[in-house]
Amino acid sequence: MQMAELMVSDGWKDAGYEYLCIDDCWMAPERDSKGRLQADPQRFPSGIQHLANYVHSKGLKLGIYADVGNKTCAGFPGSFGYYDIDAQTFADWGIDLLKFDGCHCDSLTSLADGYKYMSLALNRTGRSIVYSCEWPLYMRPFQKPNYTDIRYYCNHWRNYDDVYDSWESIKNILTWTTTNQKEIVDVAGPGGWNDPDMLVIGNFGLSWDQQVTQMALWAIMAAPLLMSNDLRQISSQVKALLQNEDVIAINQDPLGKQGYCFRKEDNIEVWEKPLSNLAWAVAVRNLQEIGGPRSYTIQVSSLGQGIACNPGCIVTQLLPVKERLGFYEWTLTLKTRINPSGTVLLRLDYV
Repeated sequence: MQMAELMVSDGWKDAGYEYLCIDDCWMAPERDSKGRLQADPQRFPSGIQHLANYVHSKGLKLGIYADVGNKTCAGFPGSFGYYDIDAQTFADWGIDLLKFDGCHCDSLTSLADGYKYMSLALNRTGRSIVYSCEWPLYMRPFQKPNYTDIRYYCNHWRNYDDVYDSWESIKNILTWTTTNQKEIVDVAGPGGWNDPDMLVIGNFGLSWDQQVTQMALWAIMAAPLLMSNDLRQISSQVKALLQNEDVIAINQDPLGKQGYCFRKEDNIEVWEKPLSNLAWAVAVRNLQEIGGPRSYTIQVSSLGQGIACNPGCIVTQLLPVKERLGFYEWTLTLKTRINPSGTVLLRLDYV
């Protein structure tokens, strides 16, 4: 409830953050006499519906957690055998987003069938509920995920391990994404998104430049922006990064295209993302973690599949600080300077 208050009073809602999500461990250890999930009486003494009403009164939406298998990852009641009743319970409570985990599932068939069934069960309730899946994450060790199916049934889906509040974790997610981008980038679009997991900006594990890198590349990846942090203890610098309207606009661009890494050389990665109105976002990431800032020069003609600045474009640096770099012709080079483990995020507007 405090987070909901802060989301409104501290400008998060105005910046576009609208879902307040509860993760695992919210449940009582047993279902009620009618087989329905119930909230832990100590943690949620007034119940989930009361919380949903409060969150809605702030103009926000409430997300909740459940599991496709027999138990949740933390051992609370799973939804297997109860998909219809759980979907209806969530709808009755006023839930707006369901994160559906994949622990304790006894076969790949029941995993896939469960994710499909819950999607249909949620729709049958008549309530609009965002459906966040972990289907490909649990499928991948055994067989290649069918992203056509996953996109049909889910609104966003986790492909890789849980994020932790550490730079190692962020690097692993980005490495996995670049390695597998041919498989996942084209699947994303309005209505269905790859989810590289939560933003850990504002916690303890990342340096400032590493926080900039996570924000910039989550925007390039068109990732759901879900913060895992404590809004009661957040610096003004971090708040400005997470609420940066220019960066959020890249993330939320209506064209709905996921960006990709198109060049890696000399410990530099260059990512790009097509935007509406023929604009492009470009991120230049310094993979080196020691030494000082590094200069990197790139041919303007190589950006945006060769068309971003043909014949010219206006380049604006958005991160780490906003700076208008001016007009660039197709034949010019663009020079950037990137801190160790940092990223420079640029916007190219077609002229």
